[in-house]
Amino acid sequence: MAPGEVSPTAPGSPQGSAAAETVSVRKRRVSAQRKAFSLFVKAKEVPAAAPGPGGAGCVRWRCCRQSFQELAGIHRHVALQHGGDIWRQLGTTDTGLQEEQLAKQAADEESPAAPGSKGGEPHDGQAGGTPEISGTLPDTSQLSYEDLTSKKGEVLLYYCYCEVKDPVKLCDWQKALCQHLHLTGKVRVASEGINGTVGGSKIATNLYIETMLSQPLFKDILCREDFKSSAGGAHCFPDLRVGVFKEIVPMGIDPKIVSYKETGIHLSPQEFHREVEQYLSQASQGQGDTILLDCRNFYESKIGHFQGCLAPDIRKFSYFPSYVDENLELFKDKRVLMYCTGGIRCERGSAYLRSKAVCREVYQLKGGIHKYLEDFPDGFYRGKLFVFDDRYAICSNEDVISACRYCGTLWDQYKLCSSQHCRQLVLTCPNCCNKGLTACCPVCQEKELQVTSGASGESVKEECECTRQRQRVPIEHVSQRTLNTGKD
Repeated sequence: MAPGEVSPTAPGSPQGSAAAETVSVRKRRVSAQRKAFSLFVKAKEVPAAAPGPGGAGCVRWRCCRQSFQELAGIHRHVALQHGGDIWRQLGTTDTGLQEEQLAKQAADEESPAAPGSKGGEPHDGQAGGTPEISGTLPDTSQLSYEDLTSKKGEVLLYYCYCEVKDPVKLCDWQKALCQHLHLTGKVRVASEGINGTVGGSKIATNLYIETMLSQPLFKDILCREDFKSSAGGAHCFPDLRVGVFKEIVPMGIDPKIVSYKETGIHLSPQEFHREVEQYLSQASQGQGDTILLDCRNFYESKIGHFQGCLAPDIRKFSYFPSYVDENLELFKDKRVLMYCTGGIRCERGSAYLRSKAVCREVYQLKGGIHKYLEDFPDGFYRGKLFVFDDRYAICSNEDVISACRYCGTLWDQYKLCSSQHCRQLVLTCPNCCNKGLTACCPVCQEKELQVTSGASGESVKEECECTRQRQRVPIEHVSQRTLNTGKD
């Protein structure tokens, strides 16, 4: 026999009995794994509203606020996201092979995969795809479940404009990557690039950044500095949403008409800081050749903004082009300094403003407020920075510049309007909340009472004083507005 080779064990020998016992234990363990996996999936079943072909309700699954219509989908989700839960049910502490074994369990439960695919993950270099998108996932075999799911983590914010020939393939890879690393959040993919904000453990987010930087599609375009981070984690988002869209930020203008390639001049946080300092100095002396323009929505600028800014009272970024069209005179022959949360809205927003050919110059803050606050936490930006997750805001200074909607007390912590039909955000302090004042306006407050008491069986719409009183596209009548706001 060759060195290291083991001779066959004779049946009935002590060694044979031990081997048989080991096989038996392994079979029982596999059986227990299958049973625990199946029971976990079974617990996620919900009846569908529409009846199936046979008249009975179709089986669907719901988990982590996601709906699954196919058995393969819920199996893959459970294997990737709930391995630790199943492992703990089995009383097993060895998590080293957990992800691998459960992934195999999910694959075994599913129907056979298509030729060339593995575990339902995106192909790499398969026919019909583009070689520029790599479908590889980072190696996590040396990491425990706890390493990837620690609640103490961070939230990443990033975007990358580039030409994507196969957005669907990039979307599939992104979804697999985020699930592999137990990340939650939102990722938008389009032919013009990718825009994402994801949360997870620091180990998981670091792996995510490294994997993104190694993706051939983003080579020489995306760099580590393009990822903005803040304290948080997977708990900051209700689920994971990855999809293909026409635009990676919804401005409502075809990217072929207004391209990110026609953007304004990028200024570093240091350069932007100097420009704002000069602008405020000139404004105090009554000189007004510059506009400091906030490209965000009104509820964002309400709790935090640059001193002396012009903050349009618009609800959605898709209203921004109309705002520019209605206020062209305001921008005529002006130098415009634009900013937004992370920089992405300025890319297309500045391109749209430049397409009107009325401004002298258009500049934008590279990396947005997020990057500016890293270098100037006590600079010219005052108040909180609004973020699109369950935190609603992050802060770098102690300033509170907004007030409770009901009593006027300084307050800047948003909550959703308590009326079920409404999606408005409301600033209501703890004292007013204790009094039951939790809606965005009296109309919503009344509708909430009707729904709660069952006084009205009619379905209610998102229509209240907030939406009725706000002009969809405000027109700036006061030409000196930027000069006056320079004093706040």
